[in-house]
Amino acid sequence: MRKYQTIQHIHKAGVVAVLRGKSTEDVAAMAEQSIAGGVRIIEVTMTTPGALQAIRMLVDKYSQDQSEHRPIIGVGTVLDEVTARLAILEGAEFVVSPAFQPEVVKMCHRYRVPVMPGVVTIAEAQAAMESGADIVKLFPGSMFKPSIIKTLKGPLPQLNIMPTGGVNLDNIGEWFKAGAFAVGIGSDLTSEAEKTGNYGLISERAKAYTEAAAPYLQNR
Repeated sequence: MRKYQTIQHIHKAGVVAVLRGKSTEDVAAMAEQSIAGGVRIIEVTMTTPGALQAIRMLVDKYSQDQSEHRPIIGVGTVLDEVTARLAILEGAEFVVSPAFQPEVVKMCHRYRVPVMPGVVTIAEAQAAMESGADIVKLFPGSMFKPSIIKTLKGPLPQLNIMPTGGVNLDNIGEWFKAGAFAVGIGSDLTSEAEKTGNYGLISERAKAYTEAAAPYLQNR
């Protein structure tokens, strides 16, 4: 049951913060600022040194919150099933990978954790869906216009799609209107803060994304 609750939380929240930091403390600070700004679905990427420790730190911090708007902590850039298992054992509530790896999907099913493999083509999307993937990550989203969602859903109307890469404040509404299940926001959320060292900018950017997405999420 918790698996489907997590999927529903992601769908209702709509915006996923995709975070890459320089260290455990760095990415944890990014996550906390994102949450403060209203983006409550957090994907800690495995390209961050100390990513597993950051996941555990964030899970421990927010585990007592059982509200409808509680933060959800997941893991991203998962390349193999071993990494998926390690992250799940640290408390990751969802797993995202840049490409479709059947072994990763199988591992997530074993632990009843939602999995979002990356796809580009209709063949990859179909294979991922048939393996039991709950959501597919359209990556890199910058390769496409939002209308690609309608194209993919033509033959696969049951496909849940999360574009990541190329989603910004100017086009987020178009992605949701096109039928995005959720959207992933990475460097556009954090780049200015990393340049200036002012991580408070992340919460401001997160608030802007939350407000931009809100009109499209009201009936979810």
